[in-house]
Amino acid sequence: MVPLQSLPGAVVGLGALLLLVLGPGVVASVLWTPFLASTRLRSLFRRLPPDGSLAVTYAVVTVGASLPYVLGAGVALGLVDIGGPEGGARMANAILTVIVPVSLGYVLGVPLVGAVGLPRAGVDWDPTGYGVSTWLLLFVGTVWYVVLFAVPLFVLALIAAYPG
Repeated sequence: MVPLQSLPGAVVGLGALLLLVLGPGVVASVLWTPFLASTRLRSLFRRLPPDGSLAVTYAVVTVGASLPYVLGAGVALGLVDIGGPEGGARMANAILTVIVPVSLGYVLGVPLVGAVGLPRAGVDWDPTGYGVSTWLLLFVGTVWYVVLFAVPLFVLALIAAYPG
């Protein structure tokens, strides 16, 4: 094959890979935008690097936060033997093995990092002083982000476990 003939195929393959890896994060970032109605969350994204750029920081954080789900599920599914009559159950277990720890880590860790870690690291983003309402906002926002990934992956795991 002539090298120029393989170039379009390589470009299409790379595009498909990027869409598969980054696409879920882009969808999640769109579905999470209602939380940007909060002045505090807009302030948070403005204070994170690159400082002052809400749109860039928001895109990097929301798409980047999707990678543990996307890559974790991909790696888990790549390592599991899906052959045989119990292959679907093994696939479901592999997906659940990713969903549970990543989701728990996010739900427990993101509010803690946002309300305690960032201010201690010098990123003072909450003009209201990190009260209960800030913790609640971070918690609810994190739960919604987790739901955007955990529910579809859980449904996929249920379908995979279904015999037949």
